[in-house]
Amino acid sequence: MSTEHEGGLDGSERPAPDAVPADGSDRPAEQAPASSPVAPPADPDLAGYPAPAAPTQPPADEQPTAVQPPVPPVPAAAQPPAHTPSAGHLPPPPPQPPYGAPAAPPQPPHQPPHQPYWQTAPMPPVPDTPAGLFGEGQVVTKPKRSGRSGFIALLAATAIIAGGVGGGIGAWVESRNTGSGGGDSTTVSTTTDPRQLSRPAGSISAIAAKALPSVVTIEASGSSESGTGTGFVFDTQGHILTNNHVVAPSVGGGKLTVKFADGASYGASVVGRAQGYDVAVIKLDSVPKEKLVPLPLGDSDAVQVGDSTIAIGAPFGLSGTVTSGIVSAKNRPVASGDQTGAQTSYMNALQTDASINPGNSGGPLMNSQGQVIGIDSAIQSTGQSSGGGQSGSIGLGFAIPINQAKWVAQQLIKTGTPVYPILGILRDDTFTGDGARINTSPVQGTPPVTPGGPADQAGLKPGDVITSLDGVLIDSGPTLVSEIWAHHPGDKVAVIYTRGGQSHTTTVTLGSRVGDNQ
Repeated sequence: MSTEHEGGLDGSERPAPDAVPADGSDRPAEQAPASSPVAPPADPDLAGYPAPAAPTQPPADEQPTAVQPPVPPVPAAAQPPAHTPSAGHLPPPPPQPPYGAPAAPPQPPHQPPHQPYWQTAPMPPVPDTPAGLFGEGQVVTKPKRSGRSGFIALLAATAIIAGGVGGGIGAWVESRNTGSGGGDSTTVSTTTDPRQLSRPAGSISAIAAKALPSVVTIEASGSSESGTGTGFVFDTQGHILTNNHVVAPSVGGGKLTVKFADGASYGASVVGRAQGYDVAVIKLDSVPKEKLVPLPLGDSDAVQVGDSTIAIGAPFGLSGTVTSGIVSAKNRPVASGDQTGAQTSYMNALQTDASINPGNSGGPLMNSQGQVIGIDSAIQSTGQSSGGGQSGSIGLGFAIPINQAKWVAQQLIKTGTPVYPILGILRDDTFTGDGARINTSPVQGTPPVTPGGPADQAGLKPGDVITSLDGVLIDSGPTLVSEIWAHHPGDKVAVIYTRGGQSHTTTVTLGSRVGDNQ
């Protein structure tokens, strides 16, 4: 009959918290509105300031003869002897305009001076066509990718003011060095073959590239429901490890389809399911051997908070999605249920902030060495979702530790039936204090402490409140189950409990239960 898996006084399960298993549906991505374009000025390079240049001198054989201005007559005695100026005594030539600029016409004395070089031409007006509110359906023109804009021209003019003539000369030198004009691009491009780019062995891209061919998308369909999840190659015999709630829709005559990263799809069948652990093993009906490359398994007991994590899956049906984060917490007791609430599972989970969404379920959670440390299984929900659909990631994802999942998978492959360690009690989920209390009376004829069971042999009694198991603080009934199921049948664990206000310690040898309670 009932064990700690079954729950309350009436034999029903306590409702699971808001941790939500993942199935999958697509959702369109939102788009951000584009801004209205701004027309560039006529001369975007220097904003009205002509580029200066060194004056050009005519060849030596074409040097003009200096013209002397007329002088008033003087007495013959005072006149100096006639003298013709030589080439070495020519007076300086008159000032020349900047290179390439037309000569300025003579200005009358009363005409005001030219505009100073640091003043810029007025900015053109910005079109006042409304861009429209996002989502209103109005056509919005994207800005053209021109080389300059009015704003850049204003910055260029400001730079000239700050740099004086040197800034103008610098602009001229750049223009001369780039080719024919100021509008030429100064961007330097190089040709790179993406296949020759190397990534470090421990980088996310390198790990993902190696793991993706071994991660599969699972389509499960039945008479009343269907869903999408993830799994990964467990061994070279064609076994795929995933969540129970991913394959559950196919049970009872449904269909399982497994799709690899290259798009090839294959049929599959269920080997075994463990509802309490939320672990399942399926086997491919027929697949080329070269595709059966198992992912390496790590040691989830050696994981530390802050370690890097990489999650691969098919969130909302988007196969081959890779996200990353860290291990946010260890040994997080989680009770999760499917969307119908009919299946409740317990795990002493690894918590991660890597983005996990519906459809990631059953996928691998990997470490920075590319080893699987957990199976992505549940997410914490805010209890709200847009449009009545499934909630998405809020940075709280939970994975079954791979050490536990591996042991369960091996049992399922061997016998097709799960095996659970048990304490041999009925817990009282109506208890609101600290710890997990053993029921004080039988439930539907089942005694609260199984006669001759592990708890009975260790001296536990109805009404005792368990506060610690194997050194782990127990604050509720689901926490007790999660911690028990992190062990194996036959393990000896220290139990601290209170009775009549007094604390006691005992050692319990865990028993076993075969199969799920239906």
